[in-house]
Amino acid sequence: MRFACFGDIHSAFGAIARLAPVLGAVDAAILTGDLTNFGDPPDAARVVEAVRAHCPTVLAVTGNLDMTSVIDDLRGRGISLHGAGRRFGALGVFGCGGSNITPMDTPTEFEEHELAAILEQGYAAVADAPRTLMVCHTPPYDTRLDRLFDGRPVGSPAVRAFIESRRPDVAVVGHIHEGRGVDRIGDTLVLNAGALRDGGYIIVVDDGERVTAELCNVRDGDLPPGSGRPEPIGADLGKR
Repeated sequence: MRFACFGDIHSAFGAIARLAPVLGAVDAAILTGDLTNFGDPPDAARVVEAVRAHCPTVLAVTGNLDMTSVIDDLRGRGISLHGAGRRFGALGVFGCGGSNITPMDTPTEFEEHELAAILEQGYAAVADAPRTLMVCHTPPYDTRLDRLFDGRPVGSPAVRAFIESRRPDVAVVGHIHEGRGVDRIGDTLVLNAGALRDGGYIIVVDDGERVTAELCNVRDGDLPPGSGRPEPIGADLGKR
């Protein structure tokens, strides 16, 4: 199975169109939140359908800038990973939308204990899977992926604690656009694609024996995954 994971879309339909060659070469697309800018279910549905035009199988979590009603709408459409899980053979995919509490009082924010409970609920649905992929809009605290331009970490301690405890093989996150990059927490590879308008996406591959992931950019040639150039991870990437 090959997945294209991306988020912080913010209704950027042109950016979705530029990703078309990638979407046409994967088995499923996973949207990692902020489909809209303060959008309601019809707004989010337009984003989902724009992705489906190139890749029929779509799964998603909401972001903090999607209205809370979008959570139930995605659930009703059968594509939500918020507190839910889905099996693809030996790979279990689960997730959590929204964000931790922010100073901006955005529509979909959760307390730390709520984020932990949602993640546990999703994980429980796929806990017996040999390999797991976690999809969470909120990045874990104190990594390369949750720092603002001034270097201040603003991610979630609960998300970090969950990763340390449950040890998913791969976690894809978002929310902090300037946190685009790759890091590790223990054995878990954690990736943030940044905002879609900047061309970032993540390719996750389960080959039947292991799950791998790489951070890519559509500006590297608009080529299908595997024929383009992944973002360099850096020789100093280690366990944190």
